[in-house]
Amino acid sequence: MMASSYNAKDEDGHHPGSVGSGGPGAVKSKKPDNTAFKQQRLPAWQPILTAGTVLPAFFMIGLIFIPIGIGLLVTSNNIKEFEIDYTGVDMFSPCFNCSQSYSWNSTSACTCSVPFTLDQPFESNVFMYYGLSNFYQNHRRYVKSRDDSQLNGDKSSLLNPSKECEPYRTSEKKPIAPCGAIANSLFNDTLELFYIHPNGSKIGIHLVKTGIAWWTDKHVKFRNPGGNNNNLSIVFQETSKPVNWRKPVYELDSADPENNGFINEDFIVWMRTAALPTFRKLYRIIQKKKDNMTPTLPPGNYSLEVTYNYPVRSFDGRKRMILSTISWMGGKNPFLGIAYITVGSVCFFLGVVLLIIHHKYGNRNNNADIPN
Repeated sequence: MMASSYNAKDEDGHHPGSVGSGGPGAVKSKKPDNTAFKQQRLPAWQPILTAGTVLPAFFMIGLIFIPIGIGLLVTSNNIKEFEIDYTGVDMFSPCFNCSQSYSWNSTSACTCSVPFTLDQPFESNVFMYYGLSNFYQNHRRYVKSRDDSQLNGDKSSLLNPSKECEPYRTSEKKPIAPCGAIANSLFNDTLELFYIHPNGSKIGIHLVKTGIAWWTDKHVKFRNPGGNNNNLSIVFQETSKPVNWRKPVYELDSADPENNGFINEDFIVWMRTAALPTFRKLYRIIQKKKDNMTPTLPPGNYSLEVTYNYPVRSFDGRKRMILSTISWMGGKNPFLGIAYITVGSVCFFLGVVLLIIHHKYGNRNNNADIPN
C-alpha cells in the first residue's frame, strides 16, 4: 500500500512546477481557501427532535399560554368603554344639519347636542377620545408632509420651511407655521360633556386638556421658536396660519402659555400619525374624584355638546367620541388574550395528537422479519 501525503497547496490548486503568481501562464484557482469557515468545518449543534423533547414543549407552551390568555382577556373585558357616533349621517341624527352644511370654507361654527345614557358607572380616571374612520394618515406623502426642524423651534426653518410641506408650505407669500398636510388637517371639533341631573339641570364635566401627549413629544420634539419669548404673536408675526385653520398657532390656547403654539398638546397628539385608517386619539382626561366612594361618571343621562368644525363627508369618514377606563395593560383590546388562548390551545391539541400517534406507532419494531 502506498502512503499518500497531503499538501494544502495541492488542494488550493498549487502544483509543483507551476508558474508563480503573476507570471506567464499562471492559473488562478477558483477553490475556496482551506479554512474551517470556508470549508464549512465550524462546530455546529443541531437539535434532534424526538418525542421526549417535542411533546413536553407543546404541552408546556399550551399550559403557559392558555392561563396568560385567559388573564389578558378577563382584564380587557373588565375595562369599561362607551362609544357614540356623532357624524350626522342619519337624517334623524342631532348633527345631521351640521354635517350637510359645514365645510372648510364655512365662516360660522355649527353646534349640535347628542344625548346618551351610561348604564354603569365609570370609576377611576376616564379617558375621552375622538375617533375617525376612513382617514388615511398612513399615506406616504401625507406622513412626509411636515418639517420637524420647524416644529422643534428652529428659526431658519420657521421662515423657510422644508419643500416636503408642499403645497402647504407658503400662503399669501408668507411661510406657513406649522407647514404641511398633517398640520393643515388638524382635528378641531370642540367636545363638551354634561351630566343631566334627575331634576333636569345640566352639570358640566371638567375635562383636563393637559397630560394627553407623550412626554418626549412635549419636551423634546416640539418647541416654540424664540426661546424665552412668551409673546408668540411677535415670534410668529412673519408667518401665515395653515390654510384650513381658523386661527393662528399662537392662539391655540392663549390662556395657558405652556400649552400654546407648537407645544399645544392637542396639536402634538394629532401630529403623531396613525398606522390604520380607523383610529382614535386622546382628547381629554376626566380625573377621578377625591371621594373614592363617588364614581367619576355615575350612571345616568349625559349630553355631548359638539362644535362641528371638522367636515368628513368629502372622504366618507365617520366621527365618534369614546369614553374608556384603562388597566395595567392599557385600553380595551381583546385581541392579545384571544391570540394567547388560540396559540396555547393549538399547541396543546397538537401535543395530544402527537402523543396518541407516538403511543400507537412509536414502539413498533422497525426491523421487519424477512421471510425465507
